[in-house]
Amino acid sequence: MTNSLRFLRDPDYKFGLGLAALGRPGYINLGHGEDIDDRSVEGMRENAHQVLDAAWKAGIRYFDAARSYGRAEEFLGSWLTERGIDPESVDIGSKWGYTYTANWQVQAEHHEIKEHSLDVLNRQWGETHHNLRGQLDLYQIHSATLESGVLENMAVLARLAELKSEGIAIGLTVSGANQAEVIERAIPIEVDGSRLFDSVQATWNLLEQSAGGTLKAAHESGMAVIVKEALANGRLTPGNANNPDFVRQYHLLQEEAMRLNTTVDALALAAARRQSWADMVLSGAANTNHLASNIRARHVMFDDEAAVALSSLVEPPESYWQTRSDLEWN
Repeated sequence: MTNSLRFLRDPDYKFGLGLAALGRPGYINLGHGEDIDDRSVEGMRENAHQVLDAAWKAGIRYFDAARSYGRAEEFLGSWLTERGIDPESVDIGSKWGYTYTANWQVQAEHHEIKEHSLDVLNRQWGETHHNLRGQLDLYQIHSATLESGVLENMAVLARLAELKSEGIAIGLTVSGANQAEVIERAIPIEVDGSRLFDSVQATWNLLEQSAGGTLKAAHESGMAVIVKEALANGRLTPGNANNPDFVRQYHLLQEEAMRLNTTVDALALAAARRQSWADMVLSGAANTNHLASNIRARHVMFDDEAAVALSSLVEPPESYWQTRSDLEWN
């Protein structure tokens, strides 16, 4: 592949940091409204830098942003510059295809607008390159779907192949009940005889495991696999402990966490880490306390007993994604 994505592929660096909750004042994670005290631009920049500092100190070397994450790219770019981070010591990923439209408001008619056109790709590529000071290793289609037609848009694919020839690895992220079908469509795509996609980022967690087999196939084909939403947007954290519709499930999580001497969130992240095809698992921590709890997953020996005990948590994909779509921005 064009870019080695060295940290994404190194088994010693199994955890990365996603900035979805760090670059904008509103997000759908449960309890996000209480996670960050100062929601001014400067306050959130400072918080993002604190979380990035903690992640760096903890040995995290992959950082994942997107054009639609508010000012996430800007915050990440300023942190890389101010801390003097050597480009060779990190992998930086971002995404194009959604435009942030909430104007720094928690409540908005539209928080982000999706468009997978060549015009948007070219515009957002310029914005990403500017925000990250040219320090980018992986550029991903944000939430590729069959409906958007992006995987058949030859002008877009050719432009991505051009970026790849310049040293940028190319990936895609997927969401929704048909994640597996989109990944299957993407794996064999070639431009001028060379495979296009170097990575795929997908949702996998203790509640939603439908894409597991296809992610294994992607991994075996040579693509790096990044797991997102391993905590199901907060549903697999103590923030969901008092949900009357989740009492039984949370009790099971708590029992296994206690048996393995860890936290519920670390248990869930360790479950994703245990998958043989998972090259990288993202923490979506919104503050340093969340991150400290998340990274305990590195020391959790998620075993077969835990896998069996928690297997009943799996939800039908349609049910899982409907629940996710019903989460409120807060």
